[in-house]
Amino acid sequence: MSSPRAQAPTLDGRTALVTGGGGGIGRACALRLAEAGAKVIVVDVDAAAAAAVAAETGGEAVVADLAEAAATVPSDVDIIVNNAGIQHVAPIEDFPPEVFARILRLMVEAPFRLVRAALPGMYARGWGRVINVSSVHGRRASAYKSAYVAAKHALEGLSKVIALEGAEHGVTSNCVNPGYVRTPLVEKQIAAQAEAHGISPDRVVTDIMLAPSAIKRLAEPTEVAEAVAYLCSPAASFITGSSLMIDGGWTAH
Repeated sequence: MSSPRAQAPTLDGRTALVTGGGGGIGRACALRLAEAGAKVIVVDVDAAAAAAVAAETGGEAVVADLAEAAATVPSDVDIIVNNAGIQHVAPIEDFPPEVFARILRLMVEAPFRLVRAALPGMYARGWGRVINVSSVHGRRASAYKSAYVAAKHALEGLSKVIALEGAEHGVTSNCVNPGYVRTPLVEKQIAAQAEAHGISPDRVVTDIMLAPSAIKRLAEPTEVAEAVAYLCSPAASFITGSSLMIDGGWTAH
């Protein structure tokens, strides 16, 4: 019997669904999984962005607002990368309840719905990979991000339940937990925190974002995508229910 190391990390014949695939981490994941051989379904609320990445990967674009329960996306997939997310920065007493609810719908309820729909097919084929793009905020809290932190902590728990239920069916479920990544979402966070704290954007990066990190730089989307691809590979078949920190040493404290 060949070892996992001897097996080519190919995803030929697999179909991967990547949410928030139109940019940032999602785009990087879509490109990397396509490079490994998967057919990629790029789901994004931005039609032009989804179409552009689908063209890059030779995949399919699906336009959907996953914060809406009526959103429909393909469910006959082998890999789900739950990446779509938004951010809102405000003190709890000023945090709009409707924004809090929308963030949880998009970042917790939508992953549940997507996985719920896909699991029967994964179980029937005896193979599936669920990758939940969590965050260092799935393990640590930051002020002014009540909804985001709550959502990422909930996603961590959901991921573990999927792992426990899916194990006997050949389905693994894991989180990847980036620190701050060079994406449009982070650029918006920088501006929002600069306004909230009354400091310059440069000081937000150096004094707030990178303060707890041992490695003093932002991560790149491709670094997160490599971790996602690894968790889909034969070499990672015994890894499930885990959270892979890609945080520059933030949680080493």
